[in-house]
Amino acid sequence: MKKKMICALVAAGMAASMMLGCAPAQGAEKAVVKIEEKETTKTADDNTFVVGFDQDFPPMGFVGDDGEYTGFDLDLAAEVAQRLGKEIVYQPIAWDAKDMELDSGTIDCIWNGFTMTGREDDYTWTEPYMANRQVFVVKADSGITSLEDLAGMTVDVQIDSSAEAALKEEENADLVGSFGSLLTVADYNTAFMDLEAGAVDAIAMDDVVASYQIESRDADFVVLEETLSEEEYAVGFKKGNEELRDQVQAALEEMAEDGTLAEISEEWFGKDITTIGK
Repeated sequence: MKKKMICALVAAGMAASMMLGCAPAQGAEKAVVKIEEKETTKTADDNTFVVGFDQDFPPMGFVGDDGEYTGFDLDLAAEVAQRLGKEIVYQPIAWDAKDMELDSGTIDCIWNGFTMTGREDDYTWTEPYMANRQVFVVKADSGITSLEDLAGMTVDVQIDSSAEAALKEEENADLVGSFGSLLTVADYNTAFMDLEAGAVDAIAMDDVVASYQIESRDADFVVLEETLSEEEYAVGFKKGNEELRDQVQAALEEMAEDGTLAEISEEWFGKDITTIGK
């Protein structure tokens, strides 16, 4: 899997100027900036495309082995920015603060395995570009093979995640009530460390992310066949920001038509798992 080299110099202060580095990608150059001072909102003539993402959410967006930001969603966003003639800006955010970041104008969108299912009225969305499921990950030798086997077990889930939202649904009340305990963690890297150490018995999480984590860790974990919920990923914008949403949607449709969307998916997942135009 590719690890994109991104160089970034940081602008500070309310009247600071940006200096940009660049890294080759998708047959063209993509200028990338990493913001550290988040008090300043974008001006009308700012030609950046600022993508908010959870930097601990591989393979959608994370810090690579080289210390630079990388991921499937970040690659999609960079390609979109290039086609729109904008400078891509990767802005890591605390996931439970994503709405504040979006409302304040610090970021233009949330693009990081962002589930639109159940949030349809909370944001202005692109069309979904990927289907996903919420699942449970356990140790292969745990003896846990079904949701019933989770009774009395300790389960980790990321705070403010789609998995946590699914567990709060009334239809899953009996399942959650059967757990010994349900713990929230800041990110899934922490959850997997808990599972490896035996501190928890299972993790509730996105299937796409679970599969990547299991493969990259070369760990003896399995995903239970029974699912918690079905969902779709899309790009979320501040409510009412239809102009930028439409631009991004058009670029994604163009990428689907010319094969770029499938190409990026195959680089990360070994196959095309996108849904636009299908």
